[in-house]
Amino acid sequence: MKRYLVFLSLLTWAFTTVTNAQLPPVFKQPIATGLKKDPRVRYYLPPERMIWRSDATGKYIQHADRLLKVGNGQAELVNKDLTVLKNDKSSKTGFLIDFGKEIFGGLQITTGLMRTKTPVKVRVRFGESVTEAMSDVGGTDGATNDHAMRDFIIELPWLGGLEVGNTGFRFVRIDLLEADTELLLKEVSAIFMYRDIPYLGSFHSDDERLNQIWATGAYTVHLNMQQYLWDGIKRDKLVWIGDMHPEMMVINSVFGYNEVVPMSLDLAKAATPLPAWMNGISSYSMWWVLIQRDWYLHQGDMKYLQLQRQYLIGLLKQLMTKIKDGKEALDGNRFLDWPSSENKPAIHAGLQAMLVMTLTAGSELCHILKEAETARACDEAVAILKKNVPDIAESKQAAALLALAGLLPAEQANTILSKDSTRGFSTFYGYYMLQAKAMAGDYQGAINNIRDYWGGMLDLGATTFWEDFDLSWKENAGRIDEIVPKDKVDVHATYGAYCYKNLRHSLAHGWAAGPTSWLTTHVLGIKVMAPGCKVVKIEPHLGDLKSVSGSFPTPFGLIKVNHLKMPDGKIKTTVDAPKQVKIIK
Repeated sequence: MKRYLVFLSLLTWAFTTVTNAQLPPVFKQPIATGLKKDPRVRYYLPPERMIWRSDATGKYIQHADRLLKVGNGQAELVNKDLTVLKNDKSSKTGFLIDFGKEIFGGLQITTGLMRTKTPVKVRVRFGESVTEAMSDVGGTDGATNDHAMRDFIIELPWLGGLEVGNTGFRFVRIDLLEADTELLLKEVSAIFMYRDIPYLGSFHSDDERLNQIWATGAYTVHLNMQQYLWDGIKRDKLVWIGDMHPEMMVINSVFGYNEVVPMSLDLAKAATPLPAWMNGISSYSMWWVLIQRDWYLHQGDMKYLQLQRQYLIGLLKQLMTKIKDGKEALDGNRFLDWPSSENKPAIHAGLQAMLVMTLTAGSELCHILKEAETARACDEAVAILKKNVPDIAESKQAAALLALAGLLPAEQANTILSKDSTRGFSTFYGYYMLQAKAMAGDYQGAINNIRDYWGGMLDLGATTFWEDFDLSWKENAGRIDEIVPKDKVDVHATYGAYCYKNLRHSLAHGWAAGPTSWLTTHVLGIKVMAPGCKVVKIEPHLGDLKSVSGSFPTPFGLIKVNHLKMPDGKIKTTVDAPKQVKIIK
């Protein structure tokens, strides 16, 4: 009895941080609060196709297509409908399967009643592309196990099952390793882990390519809404605050309020006592302020905003000490995005603009928090900064930020942004380039950029948007969902730079989803004008589209909008909105 009480005491201590968890009745003692129950669900998915097998004769691999059936994950005492893999002294057997769409999770492998009870060694390789799943860690292709194990050896049990993996993938290769070995496989299912939340926002137009781009951006962010809001589900399973801004804007447009945003903001704040910069990057601390402003604008959560008061004011005061002679003098890692990282004048221009944007947002938040003195100091600092407009340095990143900060006429910035189409775009800052084009009234140009640039990834087989991309990569390129022919360029193994070279390149990166929010804001035309969506402006810009409809989540319910272009070019609009939301046109 004493041991049982000690056991219960230890369990109580272990669960001192559990909330909202439905524990079994055996746990009689009260559980203190703190740690949250995992908000995710798991689904088990069968493969959609067998892409490759080492043996097509039936000698070493038998009944491979049986792995494509829907299973139940349960080992059974009868060997029925199994896939058989055999190695002799000279052969090595393996196969590659496709689950049809990028997911986050792992594998459930179920085995049969084998002749020997000795565990069977297999090598498992996950891949976001076919090439990655067929690659070796440490090779010239750049494949790694960074942040997530995607290439490893495991032992499978006799008549049982095993669940492994915690990464982003679509493709899986499994190899039987030891000589003179037989493996009976009943099932190989993907474990799909995600937050089971509804897609409240929607976007439908007469252009299916734009519809698919909107949906792909929404899905890319959804995959990254795990315990926290990650930047990538394979590499960069981390909370990068700057990268969160476009993700947060997509969440506002598609899912509405979700705890993953404030949880991630708070995680970064707790890990970064002032005067440190979030993620070691000064601009990322500025993005924290901008996210707080845009999150409050959409969600109107005053209680949460008040909890940020002390840190927010301290950060704003710190930022104001980084102004010298009317120019930003930010320290830490001076970074905008990777493609601009070697252009120091562009970085200075971008940081000058970001400081203006951040202190402007800080002033707005301080007025809401009734911190008049700090708000006034922010306004005075902005006035000083605006007297100095740095050179664009032929950078689309700098041009976009300068326009958004009001330091450069948007029309002038758009001449830079429109040069050579999407050359110089990045999947991260492409969102701000689109925003600047909208400020210039170039909605059609932005729509075309979205079709070409983000659509270009879809043309290569993407089901999620990538860490980086350039339209030139499409030239003579093979698809990522195929074994690349020798006369084609292998996009995943060939391209990439900086920290995302070759197969280290993430193909499901949340910062790349900006067009989803942009299409909702500017084409569907839903713009939040007052905190908590209490006032929303409907102003569509259809460009060459004939019709657009969709929905937008607010704290009070959905706004539903339908636009139809009439023969005279005018747009007929119908709006259905909650009574608490004032609609202006």
